[in-house]
Amino acid sequence: MVKITNIETYVLKDSLDKNFFFSQWSYSERSICIVKITCDDGTYGWGEGYGPAKIVESGIDFFKKFLIGENPINNEVIWTKMYRKSLDFARRGVLVASISAIDIAIWDIKGKLLGLSVGQLLGGLHRENITPYATGMYFTDKKNPSKDYKVEAEKYLKNGFKAIKMKVGLGVINDLNNVKYLRSIVGPNIKLMIDSNHAYTFSEALELTRKLEPYDISWFEEPISPEFYEQYSELRIKSRIPIAGGECEYLRFGFNQIIKNKSVDIIQPDICACGGLTEVKRISALATANGIDIVPHTWGSSIGLHVALHFISNLESIPGRMNKSDFYLEYDQTENALRENLTLPKVEMIDGKILVPKSPGLGLEVNEDALNIYTKKTIEVKNLKKLIKQN
Repeated sequence: MVKITNIETYVLKDSLDKNFFFSQWSYSERSICIVKITCDDGTYGWGEGYGPAKIVESGIDFFKKFLIGENPINNEVIWTKMYRKSLDFARRGVLVASISAIDIAIWDIKGKLLGLSVGQLLGGLHRENITPYATGMYFTDKKNPSKDYKVEAEKYLKNGFKAIKMKVGLGVINDLNNVKYLRSIVGPNIKLMIDSNHAYTFSEALELTRKLEPYDISWFEEPISPEFYEQYSELRIKSRIPIAGGECEYLRFGFNQIIKNKSVDIIQPDICACGGLTEVKRISALATANGIDIVPHTWGSSIGLHVALHFISNLESIPGRMNKSDFYLEYDQTENALRENLTLPKVEMIDGKILVPKSPGLGLEVNEDALNIYTKKTIEVKNLKKLIKQN
């Protein structure tokens, strides 16, 4: 019987060449916590947690002592053990992201031990390539937020994207003007989605949906606070634009609240935060049983991107039909060296599609040189802060 013998965490950090912002705050760096779990036979797996990297790392450290000696084949047993150990004080939030990171690494190990890809472990591939949409159109200039739209959008079209998600949340009139401008650039045949990152009140969100109806918006993501399930439901009823949300939700129990309240048309669990692959499989079962579409939120390193590819490959089409509909992958296009350089082989989009990896586990190897570089940057920042404090 194979046993887990070691769990290592890495907090990775990289400064951006150009800052960008959205409705809530600005970014000057990208940071993520990843985990490597190793077994007594030398087999290892990689996982990623979505959230404040140092806090995710602390959560993984908390779970370590409960996992040493466990058999990684028993992923559901291990998941339940972590859930029970944290239930009294962490039903939601960053500690669930720590569970997610560990769970993903265990699926990677399990696939390698059995010689199967994660997509096969989930039950098989309904599709071997996935259609990505470009997440971008953040803001870089407070006086002229749409300044870079034309160059950025034309780059996405040139690269083969057929769908783009843009940021909103700067006020109804500003958003209306920005959406109108971007639609004029990309034309009528490109899918266009908007995301306010819960920037609006109910009345503001409703006003915006009505003003945006002529611009063929495929979905409005996180229009209001994720706490307001009933307001989401009312907005969904009154809006002609489909409503999406769920990246701030955790576990099947949280998503059950969204579904019971009929809050959204599309749920968006982040697999690296909502409980990992073990739990998102359960969440997807809830969604399909209630006729709700699922498009996972993906933001982080290339590890998380691989996880989403495998998960989407296994999603069942309901209703079934001869001409299968697309299942979309969120493909963040903002500056992110942790997405571009951390793993091999590199993720490639060909003719508007990304091939699902077929190698055992997640189908990736971490680039040790990149790992050392981005871990070193974190250590250097930590040492600098210590030096400043001492002086």
